[in-house]
Amino acid sequence: MALGIAALRAGGILLLAFSVCASVARGADAEPSIVPVFVRPLFAHAESGRNDSSPLWSPAGELIAFERAQEARREIVIARPDGTVLKTVYYRANTDKDDLGLGNLLPGLGETVSYNSGLAWASAGDRFVFMSNAGEGNYDLYQGLLATDATQRLTEDPQKDGQPHWSPADGTVLFVSGRDGGAQLFLIDPATRHTKRISSGEKAHLYPRWSPDGRRIAVIYGANENHDILLIENLSDPAGSRRRLTTWRYDDLSPAWSPDGRKIAFYTNQNPEDDPKVWALVVVDASGDTPTEGEALVARIVARNVLPDVSMGPAWLPDSRRIAYVRNDHHDYSPVFLVDVETRESRRLVTGTNINRELSCSSQGVLAFRAQVDQWDRIFLAKVEWK
Repeated sequence: MALGIAALRAGGILLLAFSVCASVARGADAEPSIVPVFVRPLFAHAESGRNDSSPLWSPAGELIAFERAQEARREIVIARPDGTVLKTVYYRANTDKDDLGLGNLLPGLGETVSYNSGLAWASAGDRFVFMSNAGEGNYDLYQGLLATDATQRLTEDPQKDGQPHWSPADGTVLFVSGRDGGAQLFLIDPATRHTKRISSGEKAHLYPRWSPDGRRIAVIYGANENHDILLIENLSDPAGSRRRLTTWRYDDLSPAWSPDGRKIAFYTNQNPEDDPKVWALVVVDASGDTPTEGEALVARIVARNVLPDVSMGPAWLPDSRRIAYVRNDHHDYSPVFLVDVETRESRRLVTGTNINRELSCSSQGVLAFRAQVDQWDRIFLAKVEWK
């Protein structure tokens, strides 16, 4: 198959049109590639002066949420895949507050700016939870409804609460808090606001993720650039339920469950050069019975020279066999690749976009990712098929 790529510009946004012909002319040393069914920006026209990032699909793949930054202001936008905006989440506890007393003289200058981020969807896709400082400086968790503009405050603590993840089983929200000292894991029932600590240990717990069945949690545990991947299995007895998936001296980050719940992917900076800035992608058995260090764990590496996405983690495709990742290649503008975790074969995804980051895959196999256009970050969508 031969591929022709036409780059068209409309309103400052790069539009990608693909024409597929009979056979691709490739050099002998060229890497295998995949031509997406389509690649397009989420918005055909976008204003400059804004950066969009961290796309996250709703569980059914019908909606996509992302963060939009404009100077110090940070809001969350929820849209359909066709670019129709349904909701903008920008919560302020006191919309009349004017700390500097300059609102009448210089409108907007005295306004207290709110920072909203880290949205997590409920399993039904009708609710979501997010982190906000509400324009007051302290970060807490809030619940929003898709159907209304109502916002409910879930936590109120002097220490920061964040990194929420909604249970797919019982509706409780898992989050990280600095209360009780250090970064610990807590559960909260959004209906009653009852909160329960479920972690132990003196080191930080970060970026927790529920398993697809809602029975287990994978989380980063550690400090000083030596974090391990921890599995918490029995939430009623945290002291006896912790199992380390890694125990070596390397830094391991951002666990992500495969959709079928059988595997966990994460990043590690284990590499032959012993360079702490060079990362790889590892896939282990979610049972916890796989090796935790040494050459046996090195054998579980499925891709090297990977650009880690710490907040979102590796992007599994719906088949639980392939993962989309960004290769750390600045000369090639950080291209997107897909890897088959069983064969270790990687193929480049021909997107025509540059400076790619933050991959998220829907249940229908549509990738959402951040790419740079005219020095501004935009959200792009790519439909993936690999047979």
